Amino acid sequence: MGRNVFTLRAVIFVVLCGPALFAVASLSAQQPVSASASRAVATTAPPQGVYLVFPFENAGASPRLYWLGEGLEELTIQYLSDSGDQVYSHAGRAGELERYGLPVSAKLSRATMLRIAQDLDADYVIFGSFASDGTSLSVDARLLRVDPPALLTPVRETAPLNSLMDLQSKVVWHLHAANDKSYPLALKDFANLQRPLRLDAFEHFVRGLLAGDDEPRLRELREAARLEPTWPDPAFSLGETYSARGDCTSALPWFARVPKTHQRYEEAVFATGVCRLQLNQPDKAEEVFTSLQGALRNNSDRGPAGGNGVSGADLPEILNNLGVALARQGKTPAALADLQRATELDPDEDDYPFNLGLLAFRANDFAAAAKSFREAADREPDNPEDRALLIQSLEKAGKKAEADEEREAVAEAFGPNALPVVHVDAKADTQPRLDRIKTDLDITALRLEIQSSATSMTTASASADAPMTPAAHIRLGRQELAAGRLDPAESEFRATLAADPANTYAHRGLGEVDRRRGKLDDAAKELQASLAARDSAVVRTMLARVYLDQKKFDLARTEAERALALAPNYADAKELLDRLHNSKPSGNAQ
Repeated sequence: MGRNVFTLRAVIFVVLCGPALFAVASLSAQQPVSASASRAVATTAPPQGVYLVFPFENAGASPRLYWLGEGLEELTIQYLSDSGDQVYSHAGRAGELERYGLPVSAKLSRATMLRIAQDLDADYVIFGSFASDGTSLSVDARLLRVDPPALLTPVRETAPLNSLMDLQSKVVWHLHAANDKSYPLALKDFANLQRPLRLDAFEHFVRGLLAGDDEPRLRELREAARLEPTWPDPAFSLGETYSARGDCTSALPWFARVPKTHQRYEEAVFATGVCRLQLNQPDKAEEVFTSLQGALRNNSDRGPAGGNGVSGADLPEILNNLGVALARQGKTPAALADLQRATELDPDEDDYPFNLGLLAFRANDFAAAAKSFREAADREPDNPEDRALLIQSLEKAGKKAEADEEREAVAEAFGPNALPVVHVDAKADTQPRLDRIKTDLDITALRLEIQSSATSMTTASASADAPMTPAAHIRLGRQELAAGRLDPAESEFRATLAADPANTYAHRGLGEVDRRRGKLDDAAKELQASLAARDSAVVRTMLARVYLDQKKFDLARTEAERALALAPNYADAKELLDRLHNSKPSGNAQ
């Protein structure tokens, strides 16, 4: 099974913080924007850069101000977002550090920041430090361009500590102005775009984000929401925390306070649908997920790459949950179509074919059920529930010999009593116990969709004949791949290699295309070419999966071990290596 935690602490997806799904309007009636700022925003081309912000280092402040490191990061993210830039969230950045086995608060070298930014397809990195004597605050900030690498002149600002918001607004504006000499907003107009916040509310919010346990987190976030009742960020985080505790009744009112203009609105809607399923309200869940699909589809209809509204509308997590909602209401054909599409879009996730298997089993189509449960078991061999239902389906389909063979294989791999007792009943009251709900929305594909849209529109408006950069081709290729369109994805990656034959991301993309097509030898060659250009724990884990599919167990184990040597806490590599250690393959093809 895949990700199953919808919490700020564990979330690893990239969050959209910018001109995203639902056109970002002015923040509120209490935040007037000057006429010159309005004209400047209206005439500015869609932003091309994606920002990655790291916590600011404490270079001489009281330990009591520990929260300011992440606080300055969070303010920078908010100010970039409010001024129309795309930026990774604190959660997205923290999750990426987790993948590489780095503590969230680790002090990173510029080379490490650059590498993480490259893996996240970011264009700019912002980092810095702060110092305080208890009454004044000094902030030093740097902007690092990713491609080609270039470190801009540092920005330094000093102000009273209680002027934190204004100080950091100046810092971010100066970074913008230094990076883009034609930046259209004056400092005053830039500041007017930002949401005015009480310093005490902001401090409670950041302390809530950093809290290690639910109770202090909830206490800090509730206080932030009390002090700033129209600020959506504490409301969203409260909804997340309650949802992770299984308290959907408390979570729903907080998610409802996130407005359509907010950068995390789509996540709040998705989480609302998850709660409706967990409360066994499938009709309301269907309405939520259908509405979210429609909104994403309408906002991803665009020029060269489609006009068919995929990617955002076709995120497999949404399709799966919509399929579950439909299935619980007996709308089997529609549920079948959504679950099949989710299965096609994510070839590694076992939950989607598992849910397909449940549909077929309840319809007494045991041959189809066995096929789906076998696919689920192939995707996640260590999941005993997949194997148990595969055996039941084979038996009910009259394939006793195959069922016995599968039972023996499970006993050999996991022990004689490893299979759980699973009963499938067509009655609706048993369905919620078995079907699998995706509680974590991975919107990486959606981010790529919007980046590609901005790239396409800007390229078209500049010149119909202007060549696209390799980075633009990579983004389009990833978007097509995320949407399950392999031919266009391959074309984009090959266009990149025509201009840059050693591009690690293009070879990695082609490796994934080949793997999805079942061309495992070609996939291995492309991933090896990617590693020759730049070593990566992610790519080594992908290569290990290819070797595992080829039943080259020693090679798979070697690549997983190398991935963990690069990133000791990389969960995917750990999981794969555990699977390889627990398996007992007959023969060791190389």
